[in-house]
Amino acid sequence: CSAPRPAQVISGSTVPTDHHWLGPHRDARLSPRTGVVPFMALLLLQRRPAAGRVLLVTGPGCPGHGLCRSNVQEQTRRQVALLNATAQDLFSLYLKCQGEPFSSETDKLCNPGGVFFPAFRVNRTSERKEVMVAMYKLFAFLNASLGNITRDQEELNPTAKELLDRLHNTTKTTRGLISNLTCLLCKNYNVFQVDVSYGESSKGKSAFKKKQQGCQVLRKYVQVIAQAARILLPHLSPP
Repeated sequence: CSAPRPAQVISGSTVPTDHHWLGPHRDARLSPRTGVVPFMALLLLQRRPAAGRVLLVTGPGCPGHGLCRSNVQEQTRRQVALLNATAQDLFSLYLKCQGEPFSSETDKLCNPGGVFFPAFRVNRTSERKEVMVAMYKLFAFLNASLGNITRDQEELNPTAKELLDRLHNTTKTTRGLISNLTCLLCKNYNVFQVDVSYGESSKGKSAFKKKQQGCQVLRKYVQVIAQAARILLPHLSPP
């Protein structure tokens, strides 16, 4: 498999690594490199859609000053734009690497209708805080799903370097975006806990089912990230 174009990564994390996150498991801690919960580890323990509360522990509320870098809004805008620009290429490369029947029966096998995805009911007229919370839920879910897909492809297609690199780079950008949304929610709205949902793990499924689940999730991702970009980017544009 070969990538349609070189992948970019915008993975900057703006949350200091001495904070802790609590999800469904109380010992979940920040990844030292990304400043966010390693959602993939949480996902692997779950077999069906489940909810959890992500909590940034800072005392009575958010830390107020020093959490966000000065360019966090611009960096967040660039990360969303990059994910949107590269989503279709990632899906196309994934299809190519799975081989038949996925390449010839894409509409049938990759129909995302039965795939769980967080509800996304905001639009351009929604309040900015509501949009930010919805985006956080979406990208927390996507980060876990990408981890699930990457693990499966490392097992099923260990020599597909271009695909694995693209998955890893997309995950890094998503983690950086989660980190930036975290600091924006804390700094601007004092929001320090958000209920999030994680999708179904593919662990224990057949190779075909793993490929199909990844195909369905990535096709849905292409659709949702385009919608998210249309809604979020105007909220992040300079005044």
